[in-house]
Amino acid sequence: MPKTKALAAASSSSNTTTSTDKPARKRAKPAVRSASAVNRRLRQIEDKRSAILGAALGLFSRFGLHGTSIDQVAARADVSKSNLLYYFANKEELYVNVLRDLLALWLEPLRGFSAEQDPGEAIGDYIRRKLVVSRDRPDASRLFCLEMIQGAPLLRDELDRELRTLVEKKSEVIKAWVAAGKLAPVDPHHLIFALWAVTQHYADFGVQVQALTGHTLDDAAFFEQTVENVQRIVLQGITPR
Repeated sequence: MPKTKALAAASSSSNTTTSTDKPARKRAKPAVRSASAVNRRLRQIEDKRSAILGAALGLFSRFGLHGTSIDQVAARADVSKSNLLYYFANKEELYVNVLRDLLALWLEPLRGFSAEQDPGEAIGDYIRRKLVVSRDRPDASRLFCLEMIQGAPLLRDELDRELRTLVEKKSEVIKAWVAAGKLAPVDPHHLIFALWAVTQHYADFGVQVQALTGHTLDDAAFFEQTVENVQRIVLQGITPR
């Protein structure tokens, strides 16, 4: 065999062997997100959702459901309309979620009532906590009030379930206090209604309160004066004679 052909054959053989023997390239495994990255993403989602709910609350409490648009909420929350609709399918769903959060906030102070507590301490603490909500979240109280005035068209099911269940449960606690002689005879429902009315007045009619007293609950001294007076008025009325 001529030298040039032998070299060509050897080269061809070498190339073939190299190509055949070369190990197959492994497929890259999909990147696994770290736990910290997942948690960061979840926090971002929750922060965005909270921003949308907060913006919606501010607008709904001023203009109501029909006077507020999705575009207004998106602009106030500093998100795009499409981004907002990723979290909430429509304005009604957003409104209902705002109301559910408000109901949970509004009812939280009542959940602590138990028959083992001293009723004076329990009700006194309840009054303070409800006035804190009226001070810190007046827009929430006003929106809830607006929904009730309108007949609660979008919150009726929640009222019939969660609210009724909780009130009936805590009514039994109040009845136990009365039966034990720790409270004067009082109908639990009317006591709860009175507590709601007197504490929420400072949020729902805050403008009136300021016009007559020159103060709001943001004034620390006026806040403490309000707590003390409401506690005294209520507790003296239900103290056993």
